[in-house]
Amino acid sequence: MSTEHLSAPARPVQAPGAAGEPTTPGTMKVSWRGRVALRAGVWAVRASRLFGFGGGMIGGRVALVVYPGILRELSAGRRVVLVSGTNGKTTTTALLAAAMRSAGAVTSNSDGANMLDGVTTALATSKAPTAVVEIDELYLPQAVAQTAPAVLVLLNLTRDQLDRAGEIRRTAIALRRLADTFPDLVVVANCDDPYVVSIATSFANVVWVAAGTGLNEDARTCPHCGHRLSADDADDLHWQCTRCGLFRPLPQWWLSHNEMRSPGGDELGGPLVMYDGSLVPLQVNVPGVVNRANAAMAVAAAYTLGVAAEKASVALSSVTEAAGRYRTLGVGEHEVQLVLAKNPAGWAATLNLVCADRTPVIISINAGEADGRDTSWLYDVNFDRLRGRLVIASGARAADLGVRLSYAGVDHLTIADSPAALETVPAGPVTLIADYTSFAQLRNTLGALSDGH
Repeated sequence: MSTEHLSAPARPVQAPGAAGEPTTPGTMKVSWRGRVALRAGVWAVRASRLFGFGGGMIGGRVALVVYPGILRELSAGRRVVLVSGTNGKTTTTALLAAAMRSAGAVTSNSDGANMLDGVTTALATSKAPTAVVEIDELYLPQAVAQTAPAVLVLLNLTRDQLDRAGEIRRTAIALRRLADTFPDLVVVANCDDPYVVSIATSFANVVWVAAGTGLNEDARTCPHCGHRLSADDADDLHWQCTRCGLFRPLPQWWLSHNEMRSPGGDELGGPLVMYDGSLVPLQVNVPGVVNRANAAMAVAAAYTLGVAAEKASVALSSVTEAAGRYRTLGVGEHEVQLVLAKNPAGWAATLNLVCADRTPVIISINAGEADGRDTSWLYDVNFDRLRGRLVIASGARAADLGVRLSYAGVDHLTIADSPAALETVPAGPVTLIADYTSFAQLRNTLGALSDGH
């Protein structure tokens, strides 16, 4: 166990009504305006599907236009849990929803639609007393105001879609202001991310989880004063700002490096350590070290909501993918693993995952509106780690990606059409890494071609 955790912190706070169902179960009432809005949303979904555009969040979008108060009404009488951050929202939400289902019915925006319309759709399509939903960090202030969440889970804050979101300091300031209106909100926060700490310390009730950040370039300067943060060991633990005093809080939950095994002898990886030193076996069936950290956040949040830690851990082991992320599809002679990566921090975690072997890699970049039009972030990704393997640049911005790969010294092919690129790869496993819009397209396209794997 790492020395930074040897002093046991106090027992974490628990959310109001954490012992079971919401404090006012079954009291959700929708006004006549709300019912009109929901009916309009239903007809919008039907029309969208009729004309071949699919359904999804269009119903929630129309309902919000017809009656902006509909989300507030749908949230009343429910226990709402919001999951936010730049990376890992969809997977953490899937893990936490699975953990919470061990204690009762749950609704969730499992398709990853994480703006207000997606949240509205999730709550409108189920009467479950608990809602576990992810929310884009830019919409978080509105979501908190309208849903009055029992718990807010804050994962991380890094650069993403500069043309839409701007610099992360501006986002952090907006999120800190939430404490002015909702000072008693229970927050489960990643104590390793300086930007998350700068936000969460504004609240009175915080559960700190050591979920990792590695002090990437976005987190090397103090979110409060801009001074460079210092760390006292090679793992960037115990970071602090020597100018304004911001520092890494002592975690109440953390991952141990000591290995555990299941009763059948399977290696589980390091357990989750609770505030009192208890060890919780953590079997995570979505790949990558980053997802063990996401699972730690999920278990801590579930415990805060009244679910026993071991019960939550067992329940989340059922999750093997999240909205298609990490799904493996059998397409012809290939086994294609789908991975979403959309910014430098996400790519850092993805490269740790894919560089464990020499599997061919297809990278698809669209840079559509939902991805952010600005592709300059590609130059902050260490693509040089892909040298010496088969790499194909694809997507609408395949040429831009190809230039970046060339600068990184990565030999590659440029084939804009990703399914066509797949045909040039030798039979066997392939990793397909895509940004948001490209991932959504390929999930559907390759899913239709899949032989059922």
